[in-house]
Order: sequence, then structure tokens, then C-alpha cells
Amino acid sequence: MNSRLRSVGVLLAGGVGQRVGAATPKQLIEVAGRTIIEHSLAAFERAPEIDEVVVLMTPGYADRVREIVAAGGYRKVSKVVDGGSSRTESTWRALQAIGAQECNVLLHDAVRPLLEPRIITECVRALETHEAVNVAIPSSDTIFTAVPEDGGEVIGEVLDRSRLRRSQTPQCFRLSVIRRAYELAMADPGFAGGTDDCGVVLRYLPEVPIHLVQGSERNIKVTHPADLHIAELLFELPAPVPRGGDDALAGQVVVVVGDAAPAGPSRGADVRVLSRADGVRPEDYDSVAKALGDVGPADHVVFAAPGHRGELARAGGETVADAVAAGHLGALNVARAARPHLRRSLLFQVPPGSGALHASGAAAVAALTRALALEWASDGIRVNCVYTGASPLLVAQTSLDILISDLSGQVIDVRVDGA
Repeated sequence: MNSRLRSVGVLLAGGVGQRVGAATPKQLIEVAGRTIIEHSLAAFERAPEIDEVVVLMTPGYADRVREIVAAGGYRKVSKVVDGGSSRTESTWRALQAIGAQECNVLLHDAVRPLLEPRIITECVRALETHEAVNVAIPSSDTIFTAVPEDGGEVIGEVLDRSRLRRSQTPQCFRLSVIRRAYELAMADPGFAGGTDDCGVVLRYLPEVPIHLVQGSERNIKVTHPADLHIAELLFELPAPVPRGGDDALAGQVVVVVGDAAPAGPSRGADVRVLSRADGVRPEDYDSVAKALGDVGPADHVVFAAPGHRGELARAGGETVADAVAAGHLGALNVARAARPHLRRSLLFQVPPGSGALHASGAAAVAALTRALALEWASDGIRVNCVYTGASPLLVAQTSLDILISDLSGQVIDVRVDGA
């Protein structure tokens, strides 16, 4: 089969959010700093395997999605059209919007905002040799059938859990296959619609095997109010930091602002340190801006923030002011001053500390990381944070791995995540 077919991601966002209890469609509810649909858009926008994105939106809200697409710079989005009154109708409208040319179609619930890049990659790869692909995970719960009985229900049959899977999305097909399945379904007077596109293929094209790709427990569907809180917490979990190559930073300029000296090999990077000894004080924007301006274009900027130990009640006003200025204000100043010169990424390093003053500063830098990652995403600038506290060599090497990676908006604790 031809592996050069274009791949189209379809976001099915036609729901109205009744079960989640919202006045607006749930895909427009904000989670982790951006609307749910933006997270899903970003997943397909970043995926190199995806050539085009089509969005099916709740009628009356398509213009809002177009505004989000324009503001976020989602260049792969070719169409935003009204969804139907059912999942079946929305899918059919999506197939019409894609056109007649054969392609790979990845149908994804827009309210699954935690879709991982690996899943998209494996789905497109599977479509090179299969005409239908579904994402699924094993069932961790015992599943049984219920049998009606006077006054309630009783257990009928306990199913073999080893053979059970929980379906997720995207559900992926060759366009000709899913279109033919729906044409047959629409012509069937007994077809009552459904919520699963693989089910349509399974019923009307049983000769087409549906290959399974391993999904993820993180790939949840936001359906109920509690799901919003679960998704928020899942977004805060750090992604694994991949190990970068020994020369992956060759020819790149890495500027370290702060008094932390790099430890270990620099992976080929040209590392320049701007410390207080050089007259660079993070709490003073002008000194940071001048120093970074003198360096010129930088691929990466690392801010090594100072730490603080001690109880807030015992800290004097000057101590509090110094800690806030050097930590939180310093991070803001470095970000502002670095942005005009930055090519690739900004990394905040937060050292170990104790007490309320340190905790509040670390939380502020973590929140700044996530917010900046969203603000700068359309410009291709990544922003991450790493909590240090392990050996200087491990911290340095993990920091370099983060710079090399495609991660953004991540808060990594080296003591836990990098050990």
C-alpha cells in the first residue's frame, strides 16, 4: 500500500457539554491554561505525520474555533465546519469536507486533550499496511453482564478480561473504507446511528480487519465534571525526558543566567555563563537585557534561580524582598529580556529549598513556565522548568536533554523524574 498518502486529522467537537454541566460546549472549557479543543489542535499541529486538520464544531460556535485557530497559528487547519446532531452525522460531514482524494483519516474526539504524539505516529504507521485502525487499552476492571431480576439486576456472565479492550480515539481509516461503510449504513433503514466509527466498519465491512494500536491511560475523554479536574492534574504530570545525543547541541549557543556553573559535557554547545560576577543581576531587568543583548542570538537560555530555606514567619522584610526579586521576578526579567534573542527554548532551573517562601516562589515559576509555553508556542519557542536537588552532573545532563527534546510546558523534578 502507498505510504505517501496524506494524513488528515479530524477533530469531532460537536458535543454540547450537557453531562459536564457547562453552559458552553465542553471543548471550549479551559483546562491547564487553554481550551480543551486547543490541546487537541496542538497535538495534531505538532505531529509531523499529519498534513491537514478538519474540525467539526457544535453549530453556532464555528466562528469561535476559527478565532482560536487564527490566534494559535494552527496552520494545518484547512476547514472548520458545523457538526451534526449526532456522532454519525458529524463523521459523515467530515468525510464530505475532506473531499474525494484517497487519504488517511484519523477521527479523534476533540474532548480527549491528552493525546500523545506516539499514538498519532503509530496510527499513521499502521495505516501503511492496514485499512482500519483503532486505539485501545486493556481493561483493568472486571467486566460482567447484568441480568434483570425482580427488584433489580444480578450478575449474568463474567467476561474474560484478558480479551477485553477499552476503545479510545483516534479511530483511523483509509478514506475509501470509512466512506463506503457509512454509505452502506446510511442506506440501511435499520441503522440507528452510533458513537463508534469502528463499529460502523465492523458491521458493514466485516471483511476489513481493524488493527489495534496501544492507547494510553492518559488519553481520557472529558465527559463529566470530575474529568475536568482529572485532566488538569494529568497535564501537570511531567512527560519523560528522552536522552539526547552526545553532539545534539553542536553549533548551538546556550546562555546560562545565574551563578550555577555547567557540569559535565555540554553536548557540543557553546555555553556562556552570565553571573553576578559579570554584573548580571536577575532582579534588575536592565542588566539582564544588556548582557543578553551583548551575546546576541541564543538558541537556548537557562535561568538558574537561587533557592531559599527557612520559615516565612522568621524571615525579615528584606529577606522576603530579596527572595522574590531574585527568584520570581528574576524569572520574569530573564524571560522578557531573552525573548528577542531566543531561537529555540527557555529553561528555568529551580534549586532545592524549604519553607513557604521557597514553595511560593517555585510554584510561581512553574506556573510561569506553563503560561509562557502557551504564549510562545506559535513562535516555535519551548519553555520548561526543572527542579534540581540531585547531583550537579545529573541536573546538568537532564537540563541538556530537555533543551534537546521537543518538550514544552513541562515541570520536571530531577529527584523523581530524572533519577
